[in-house]
Amino acid sequence: MIRIALIYGAIAGAIIIASMVTGYALSDGKGFGSSQTIGYLFMIVALSLIFIGIKRYRDKELGGVISFGKAFQLGLLISLVASVAYIVCWEIYLAATDYAFAENYVAALTENLKNQGLSEVEMEARIAQMKAAMANYGNPFFRIPITFIEIFPVALIITLISAALLRNPKLLPARG
Repeated sequence: MIRIALIYGAIAGAIIIASMVTGYALSDGKGFGSSQTIGYLFMIVALSLIFIGIKRYRDKELGGVISFGKAFQLGLLISLVASVAYIVCWEIYLAATDYAFAENYVAALTENLKNQGLSEVEMEARIAQMKAAMANYGNPFFRIPITFIEIFPVALIITLISAALLRNPKLLPARG
């Protein structure tokens, strides 16, 4: 089971990493709004490997039958591997760009706030709030759990759905 988790989690992580690198290269690191939406879509596609990994394990290792608990356990392991890959890639990206993400993000959000037509007082309050949050982002003990929370809930939902579906041996049965 560990081998399957490492293989499928690493593949899912690689797909997510490739999409992150491509997205930031194409947007020049400034396309925060659309890149988040596209990033989550790529996450869902990549994390579909949870379903594929559980199905492969069910069909090849367990003779076509798997319990919800065993499927859930494997899905969690695949999720953890993919999440760790995502975190490591993000940390490498931040280090390579001298942690400029926080400044660029605040600048992009500030520009969005200016376009919303807020009063000067309200805009300054929101900008101060964003800057305070980004100051915390410099601390890896704050940043790494935030990064984990970006991907893991998506992976957990896919794991729950996959485990619930694949416990039924009649769903996509193994071919002879």
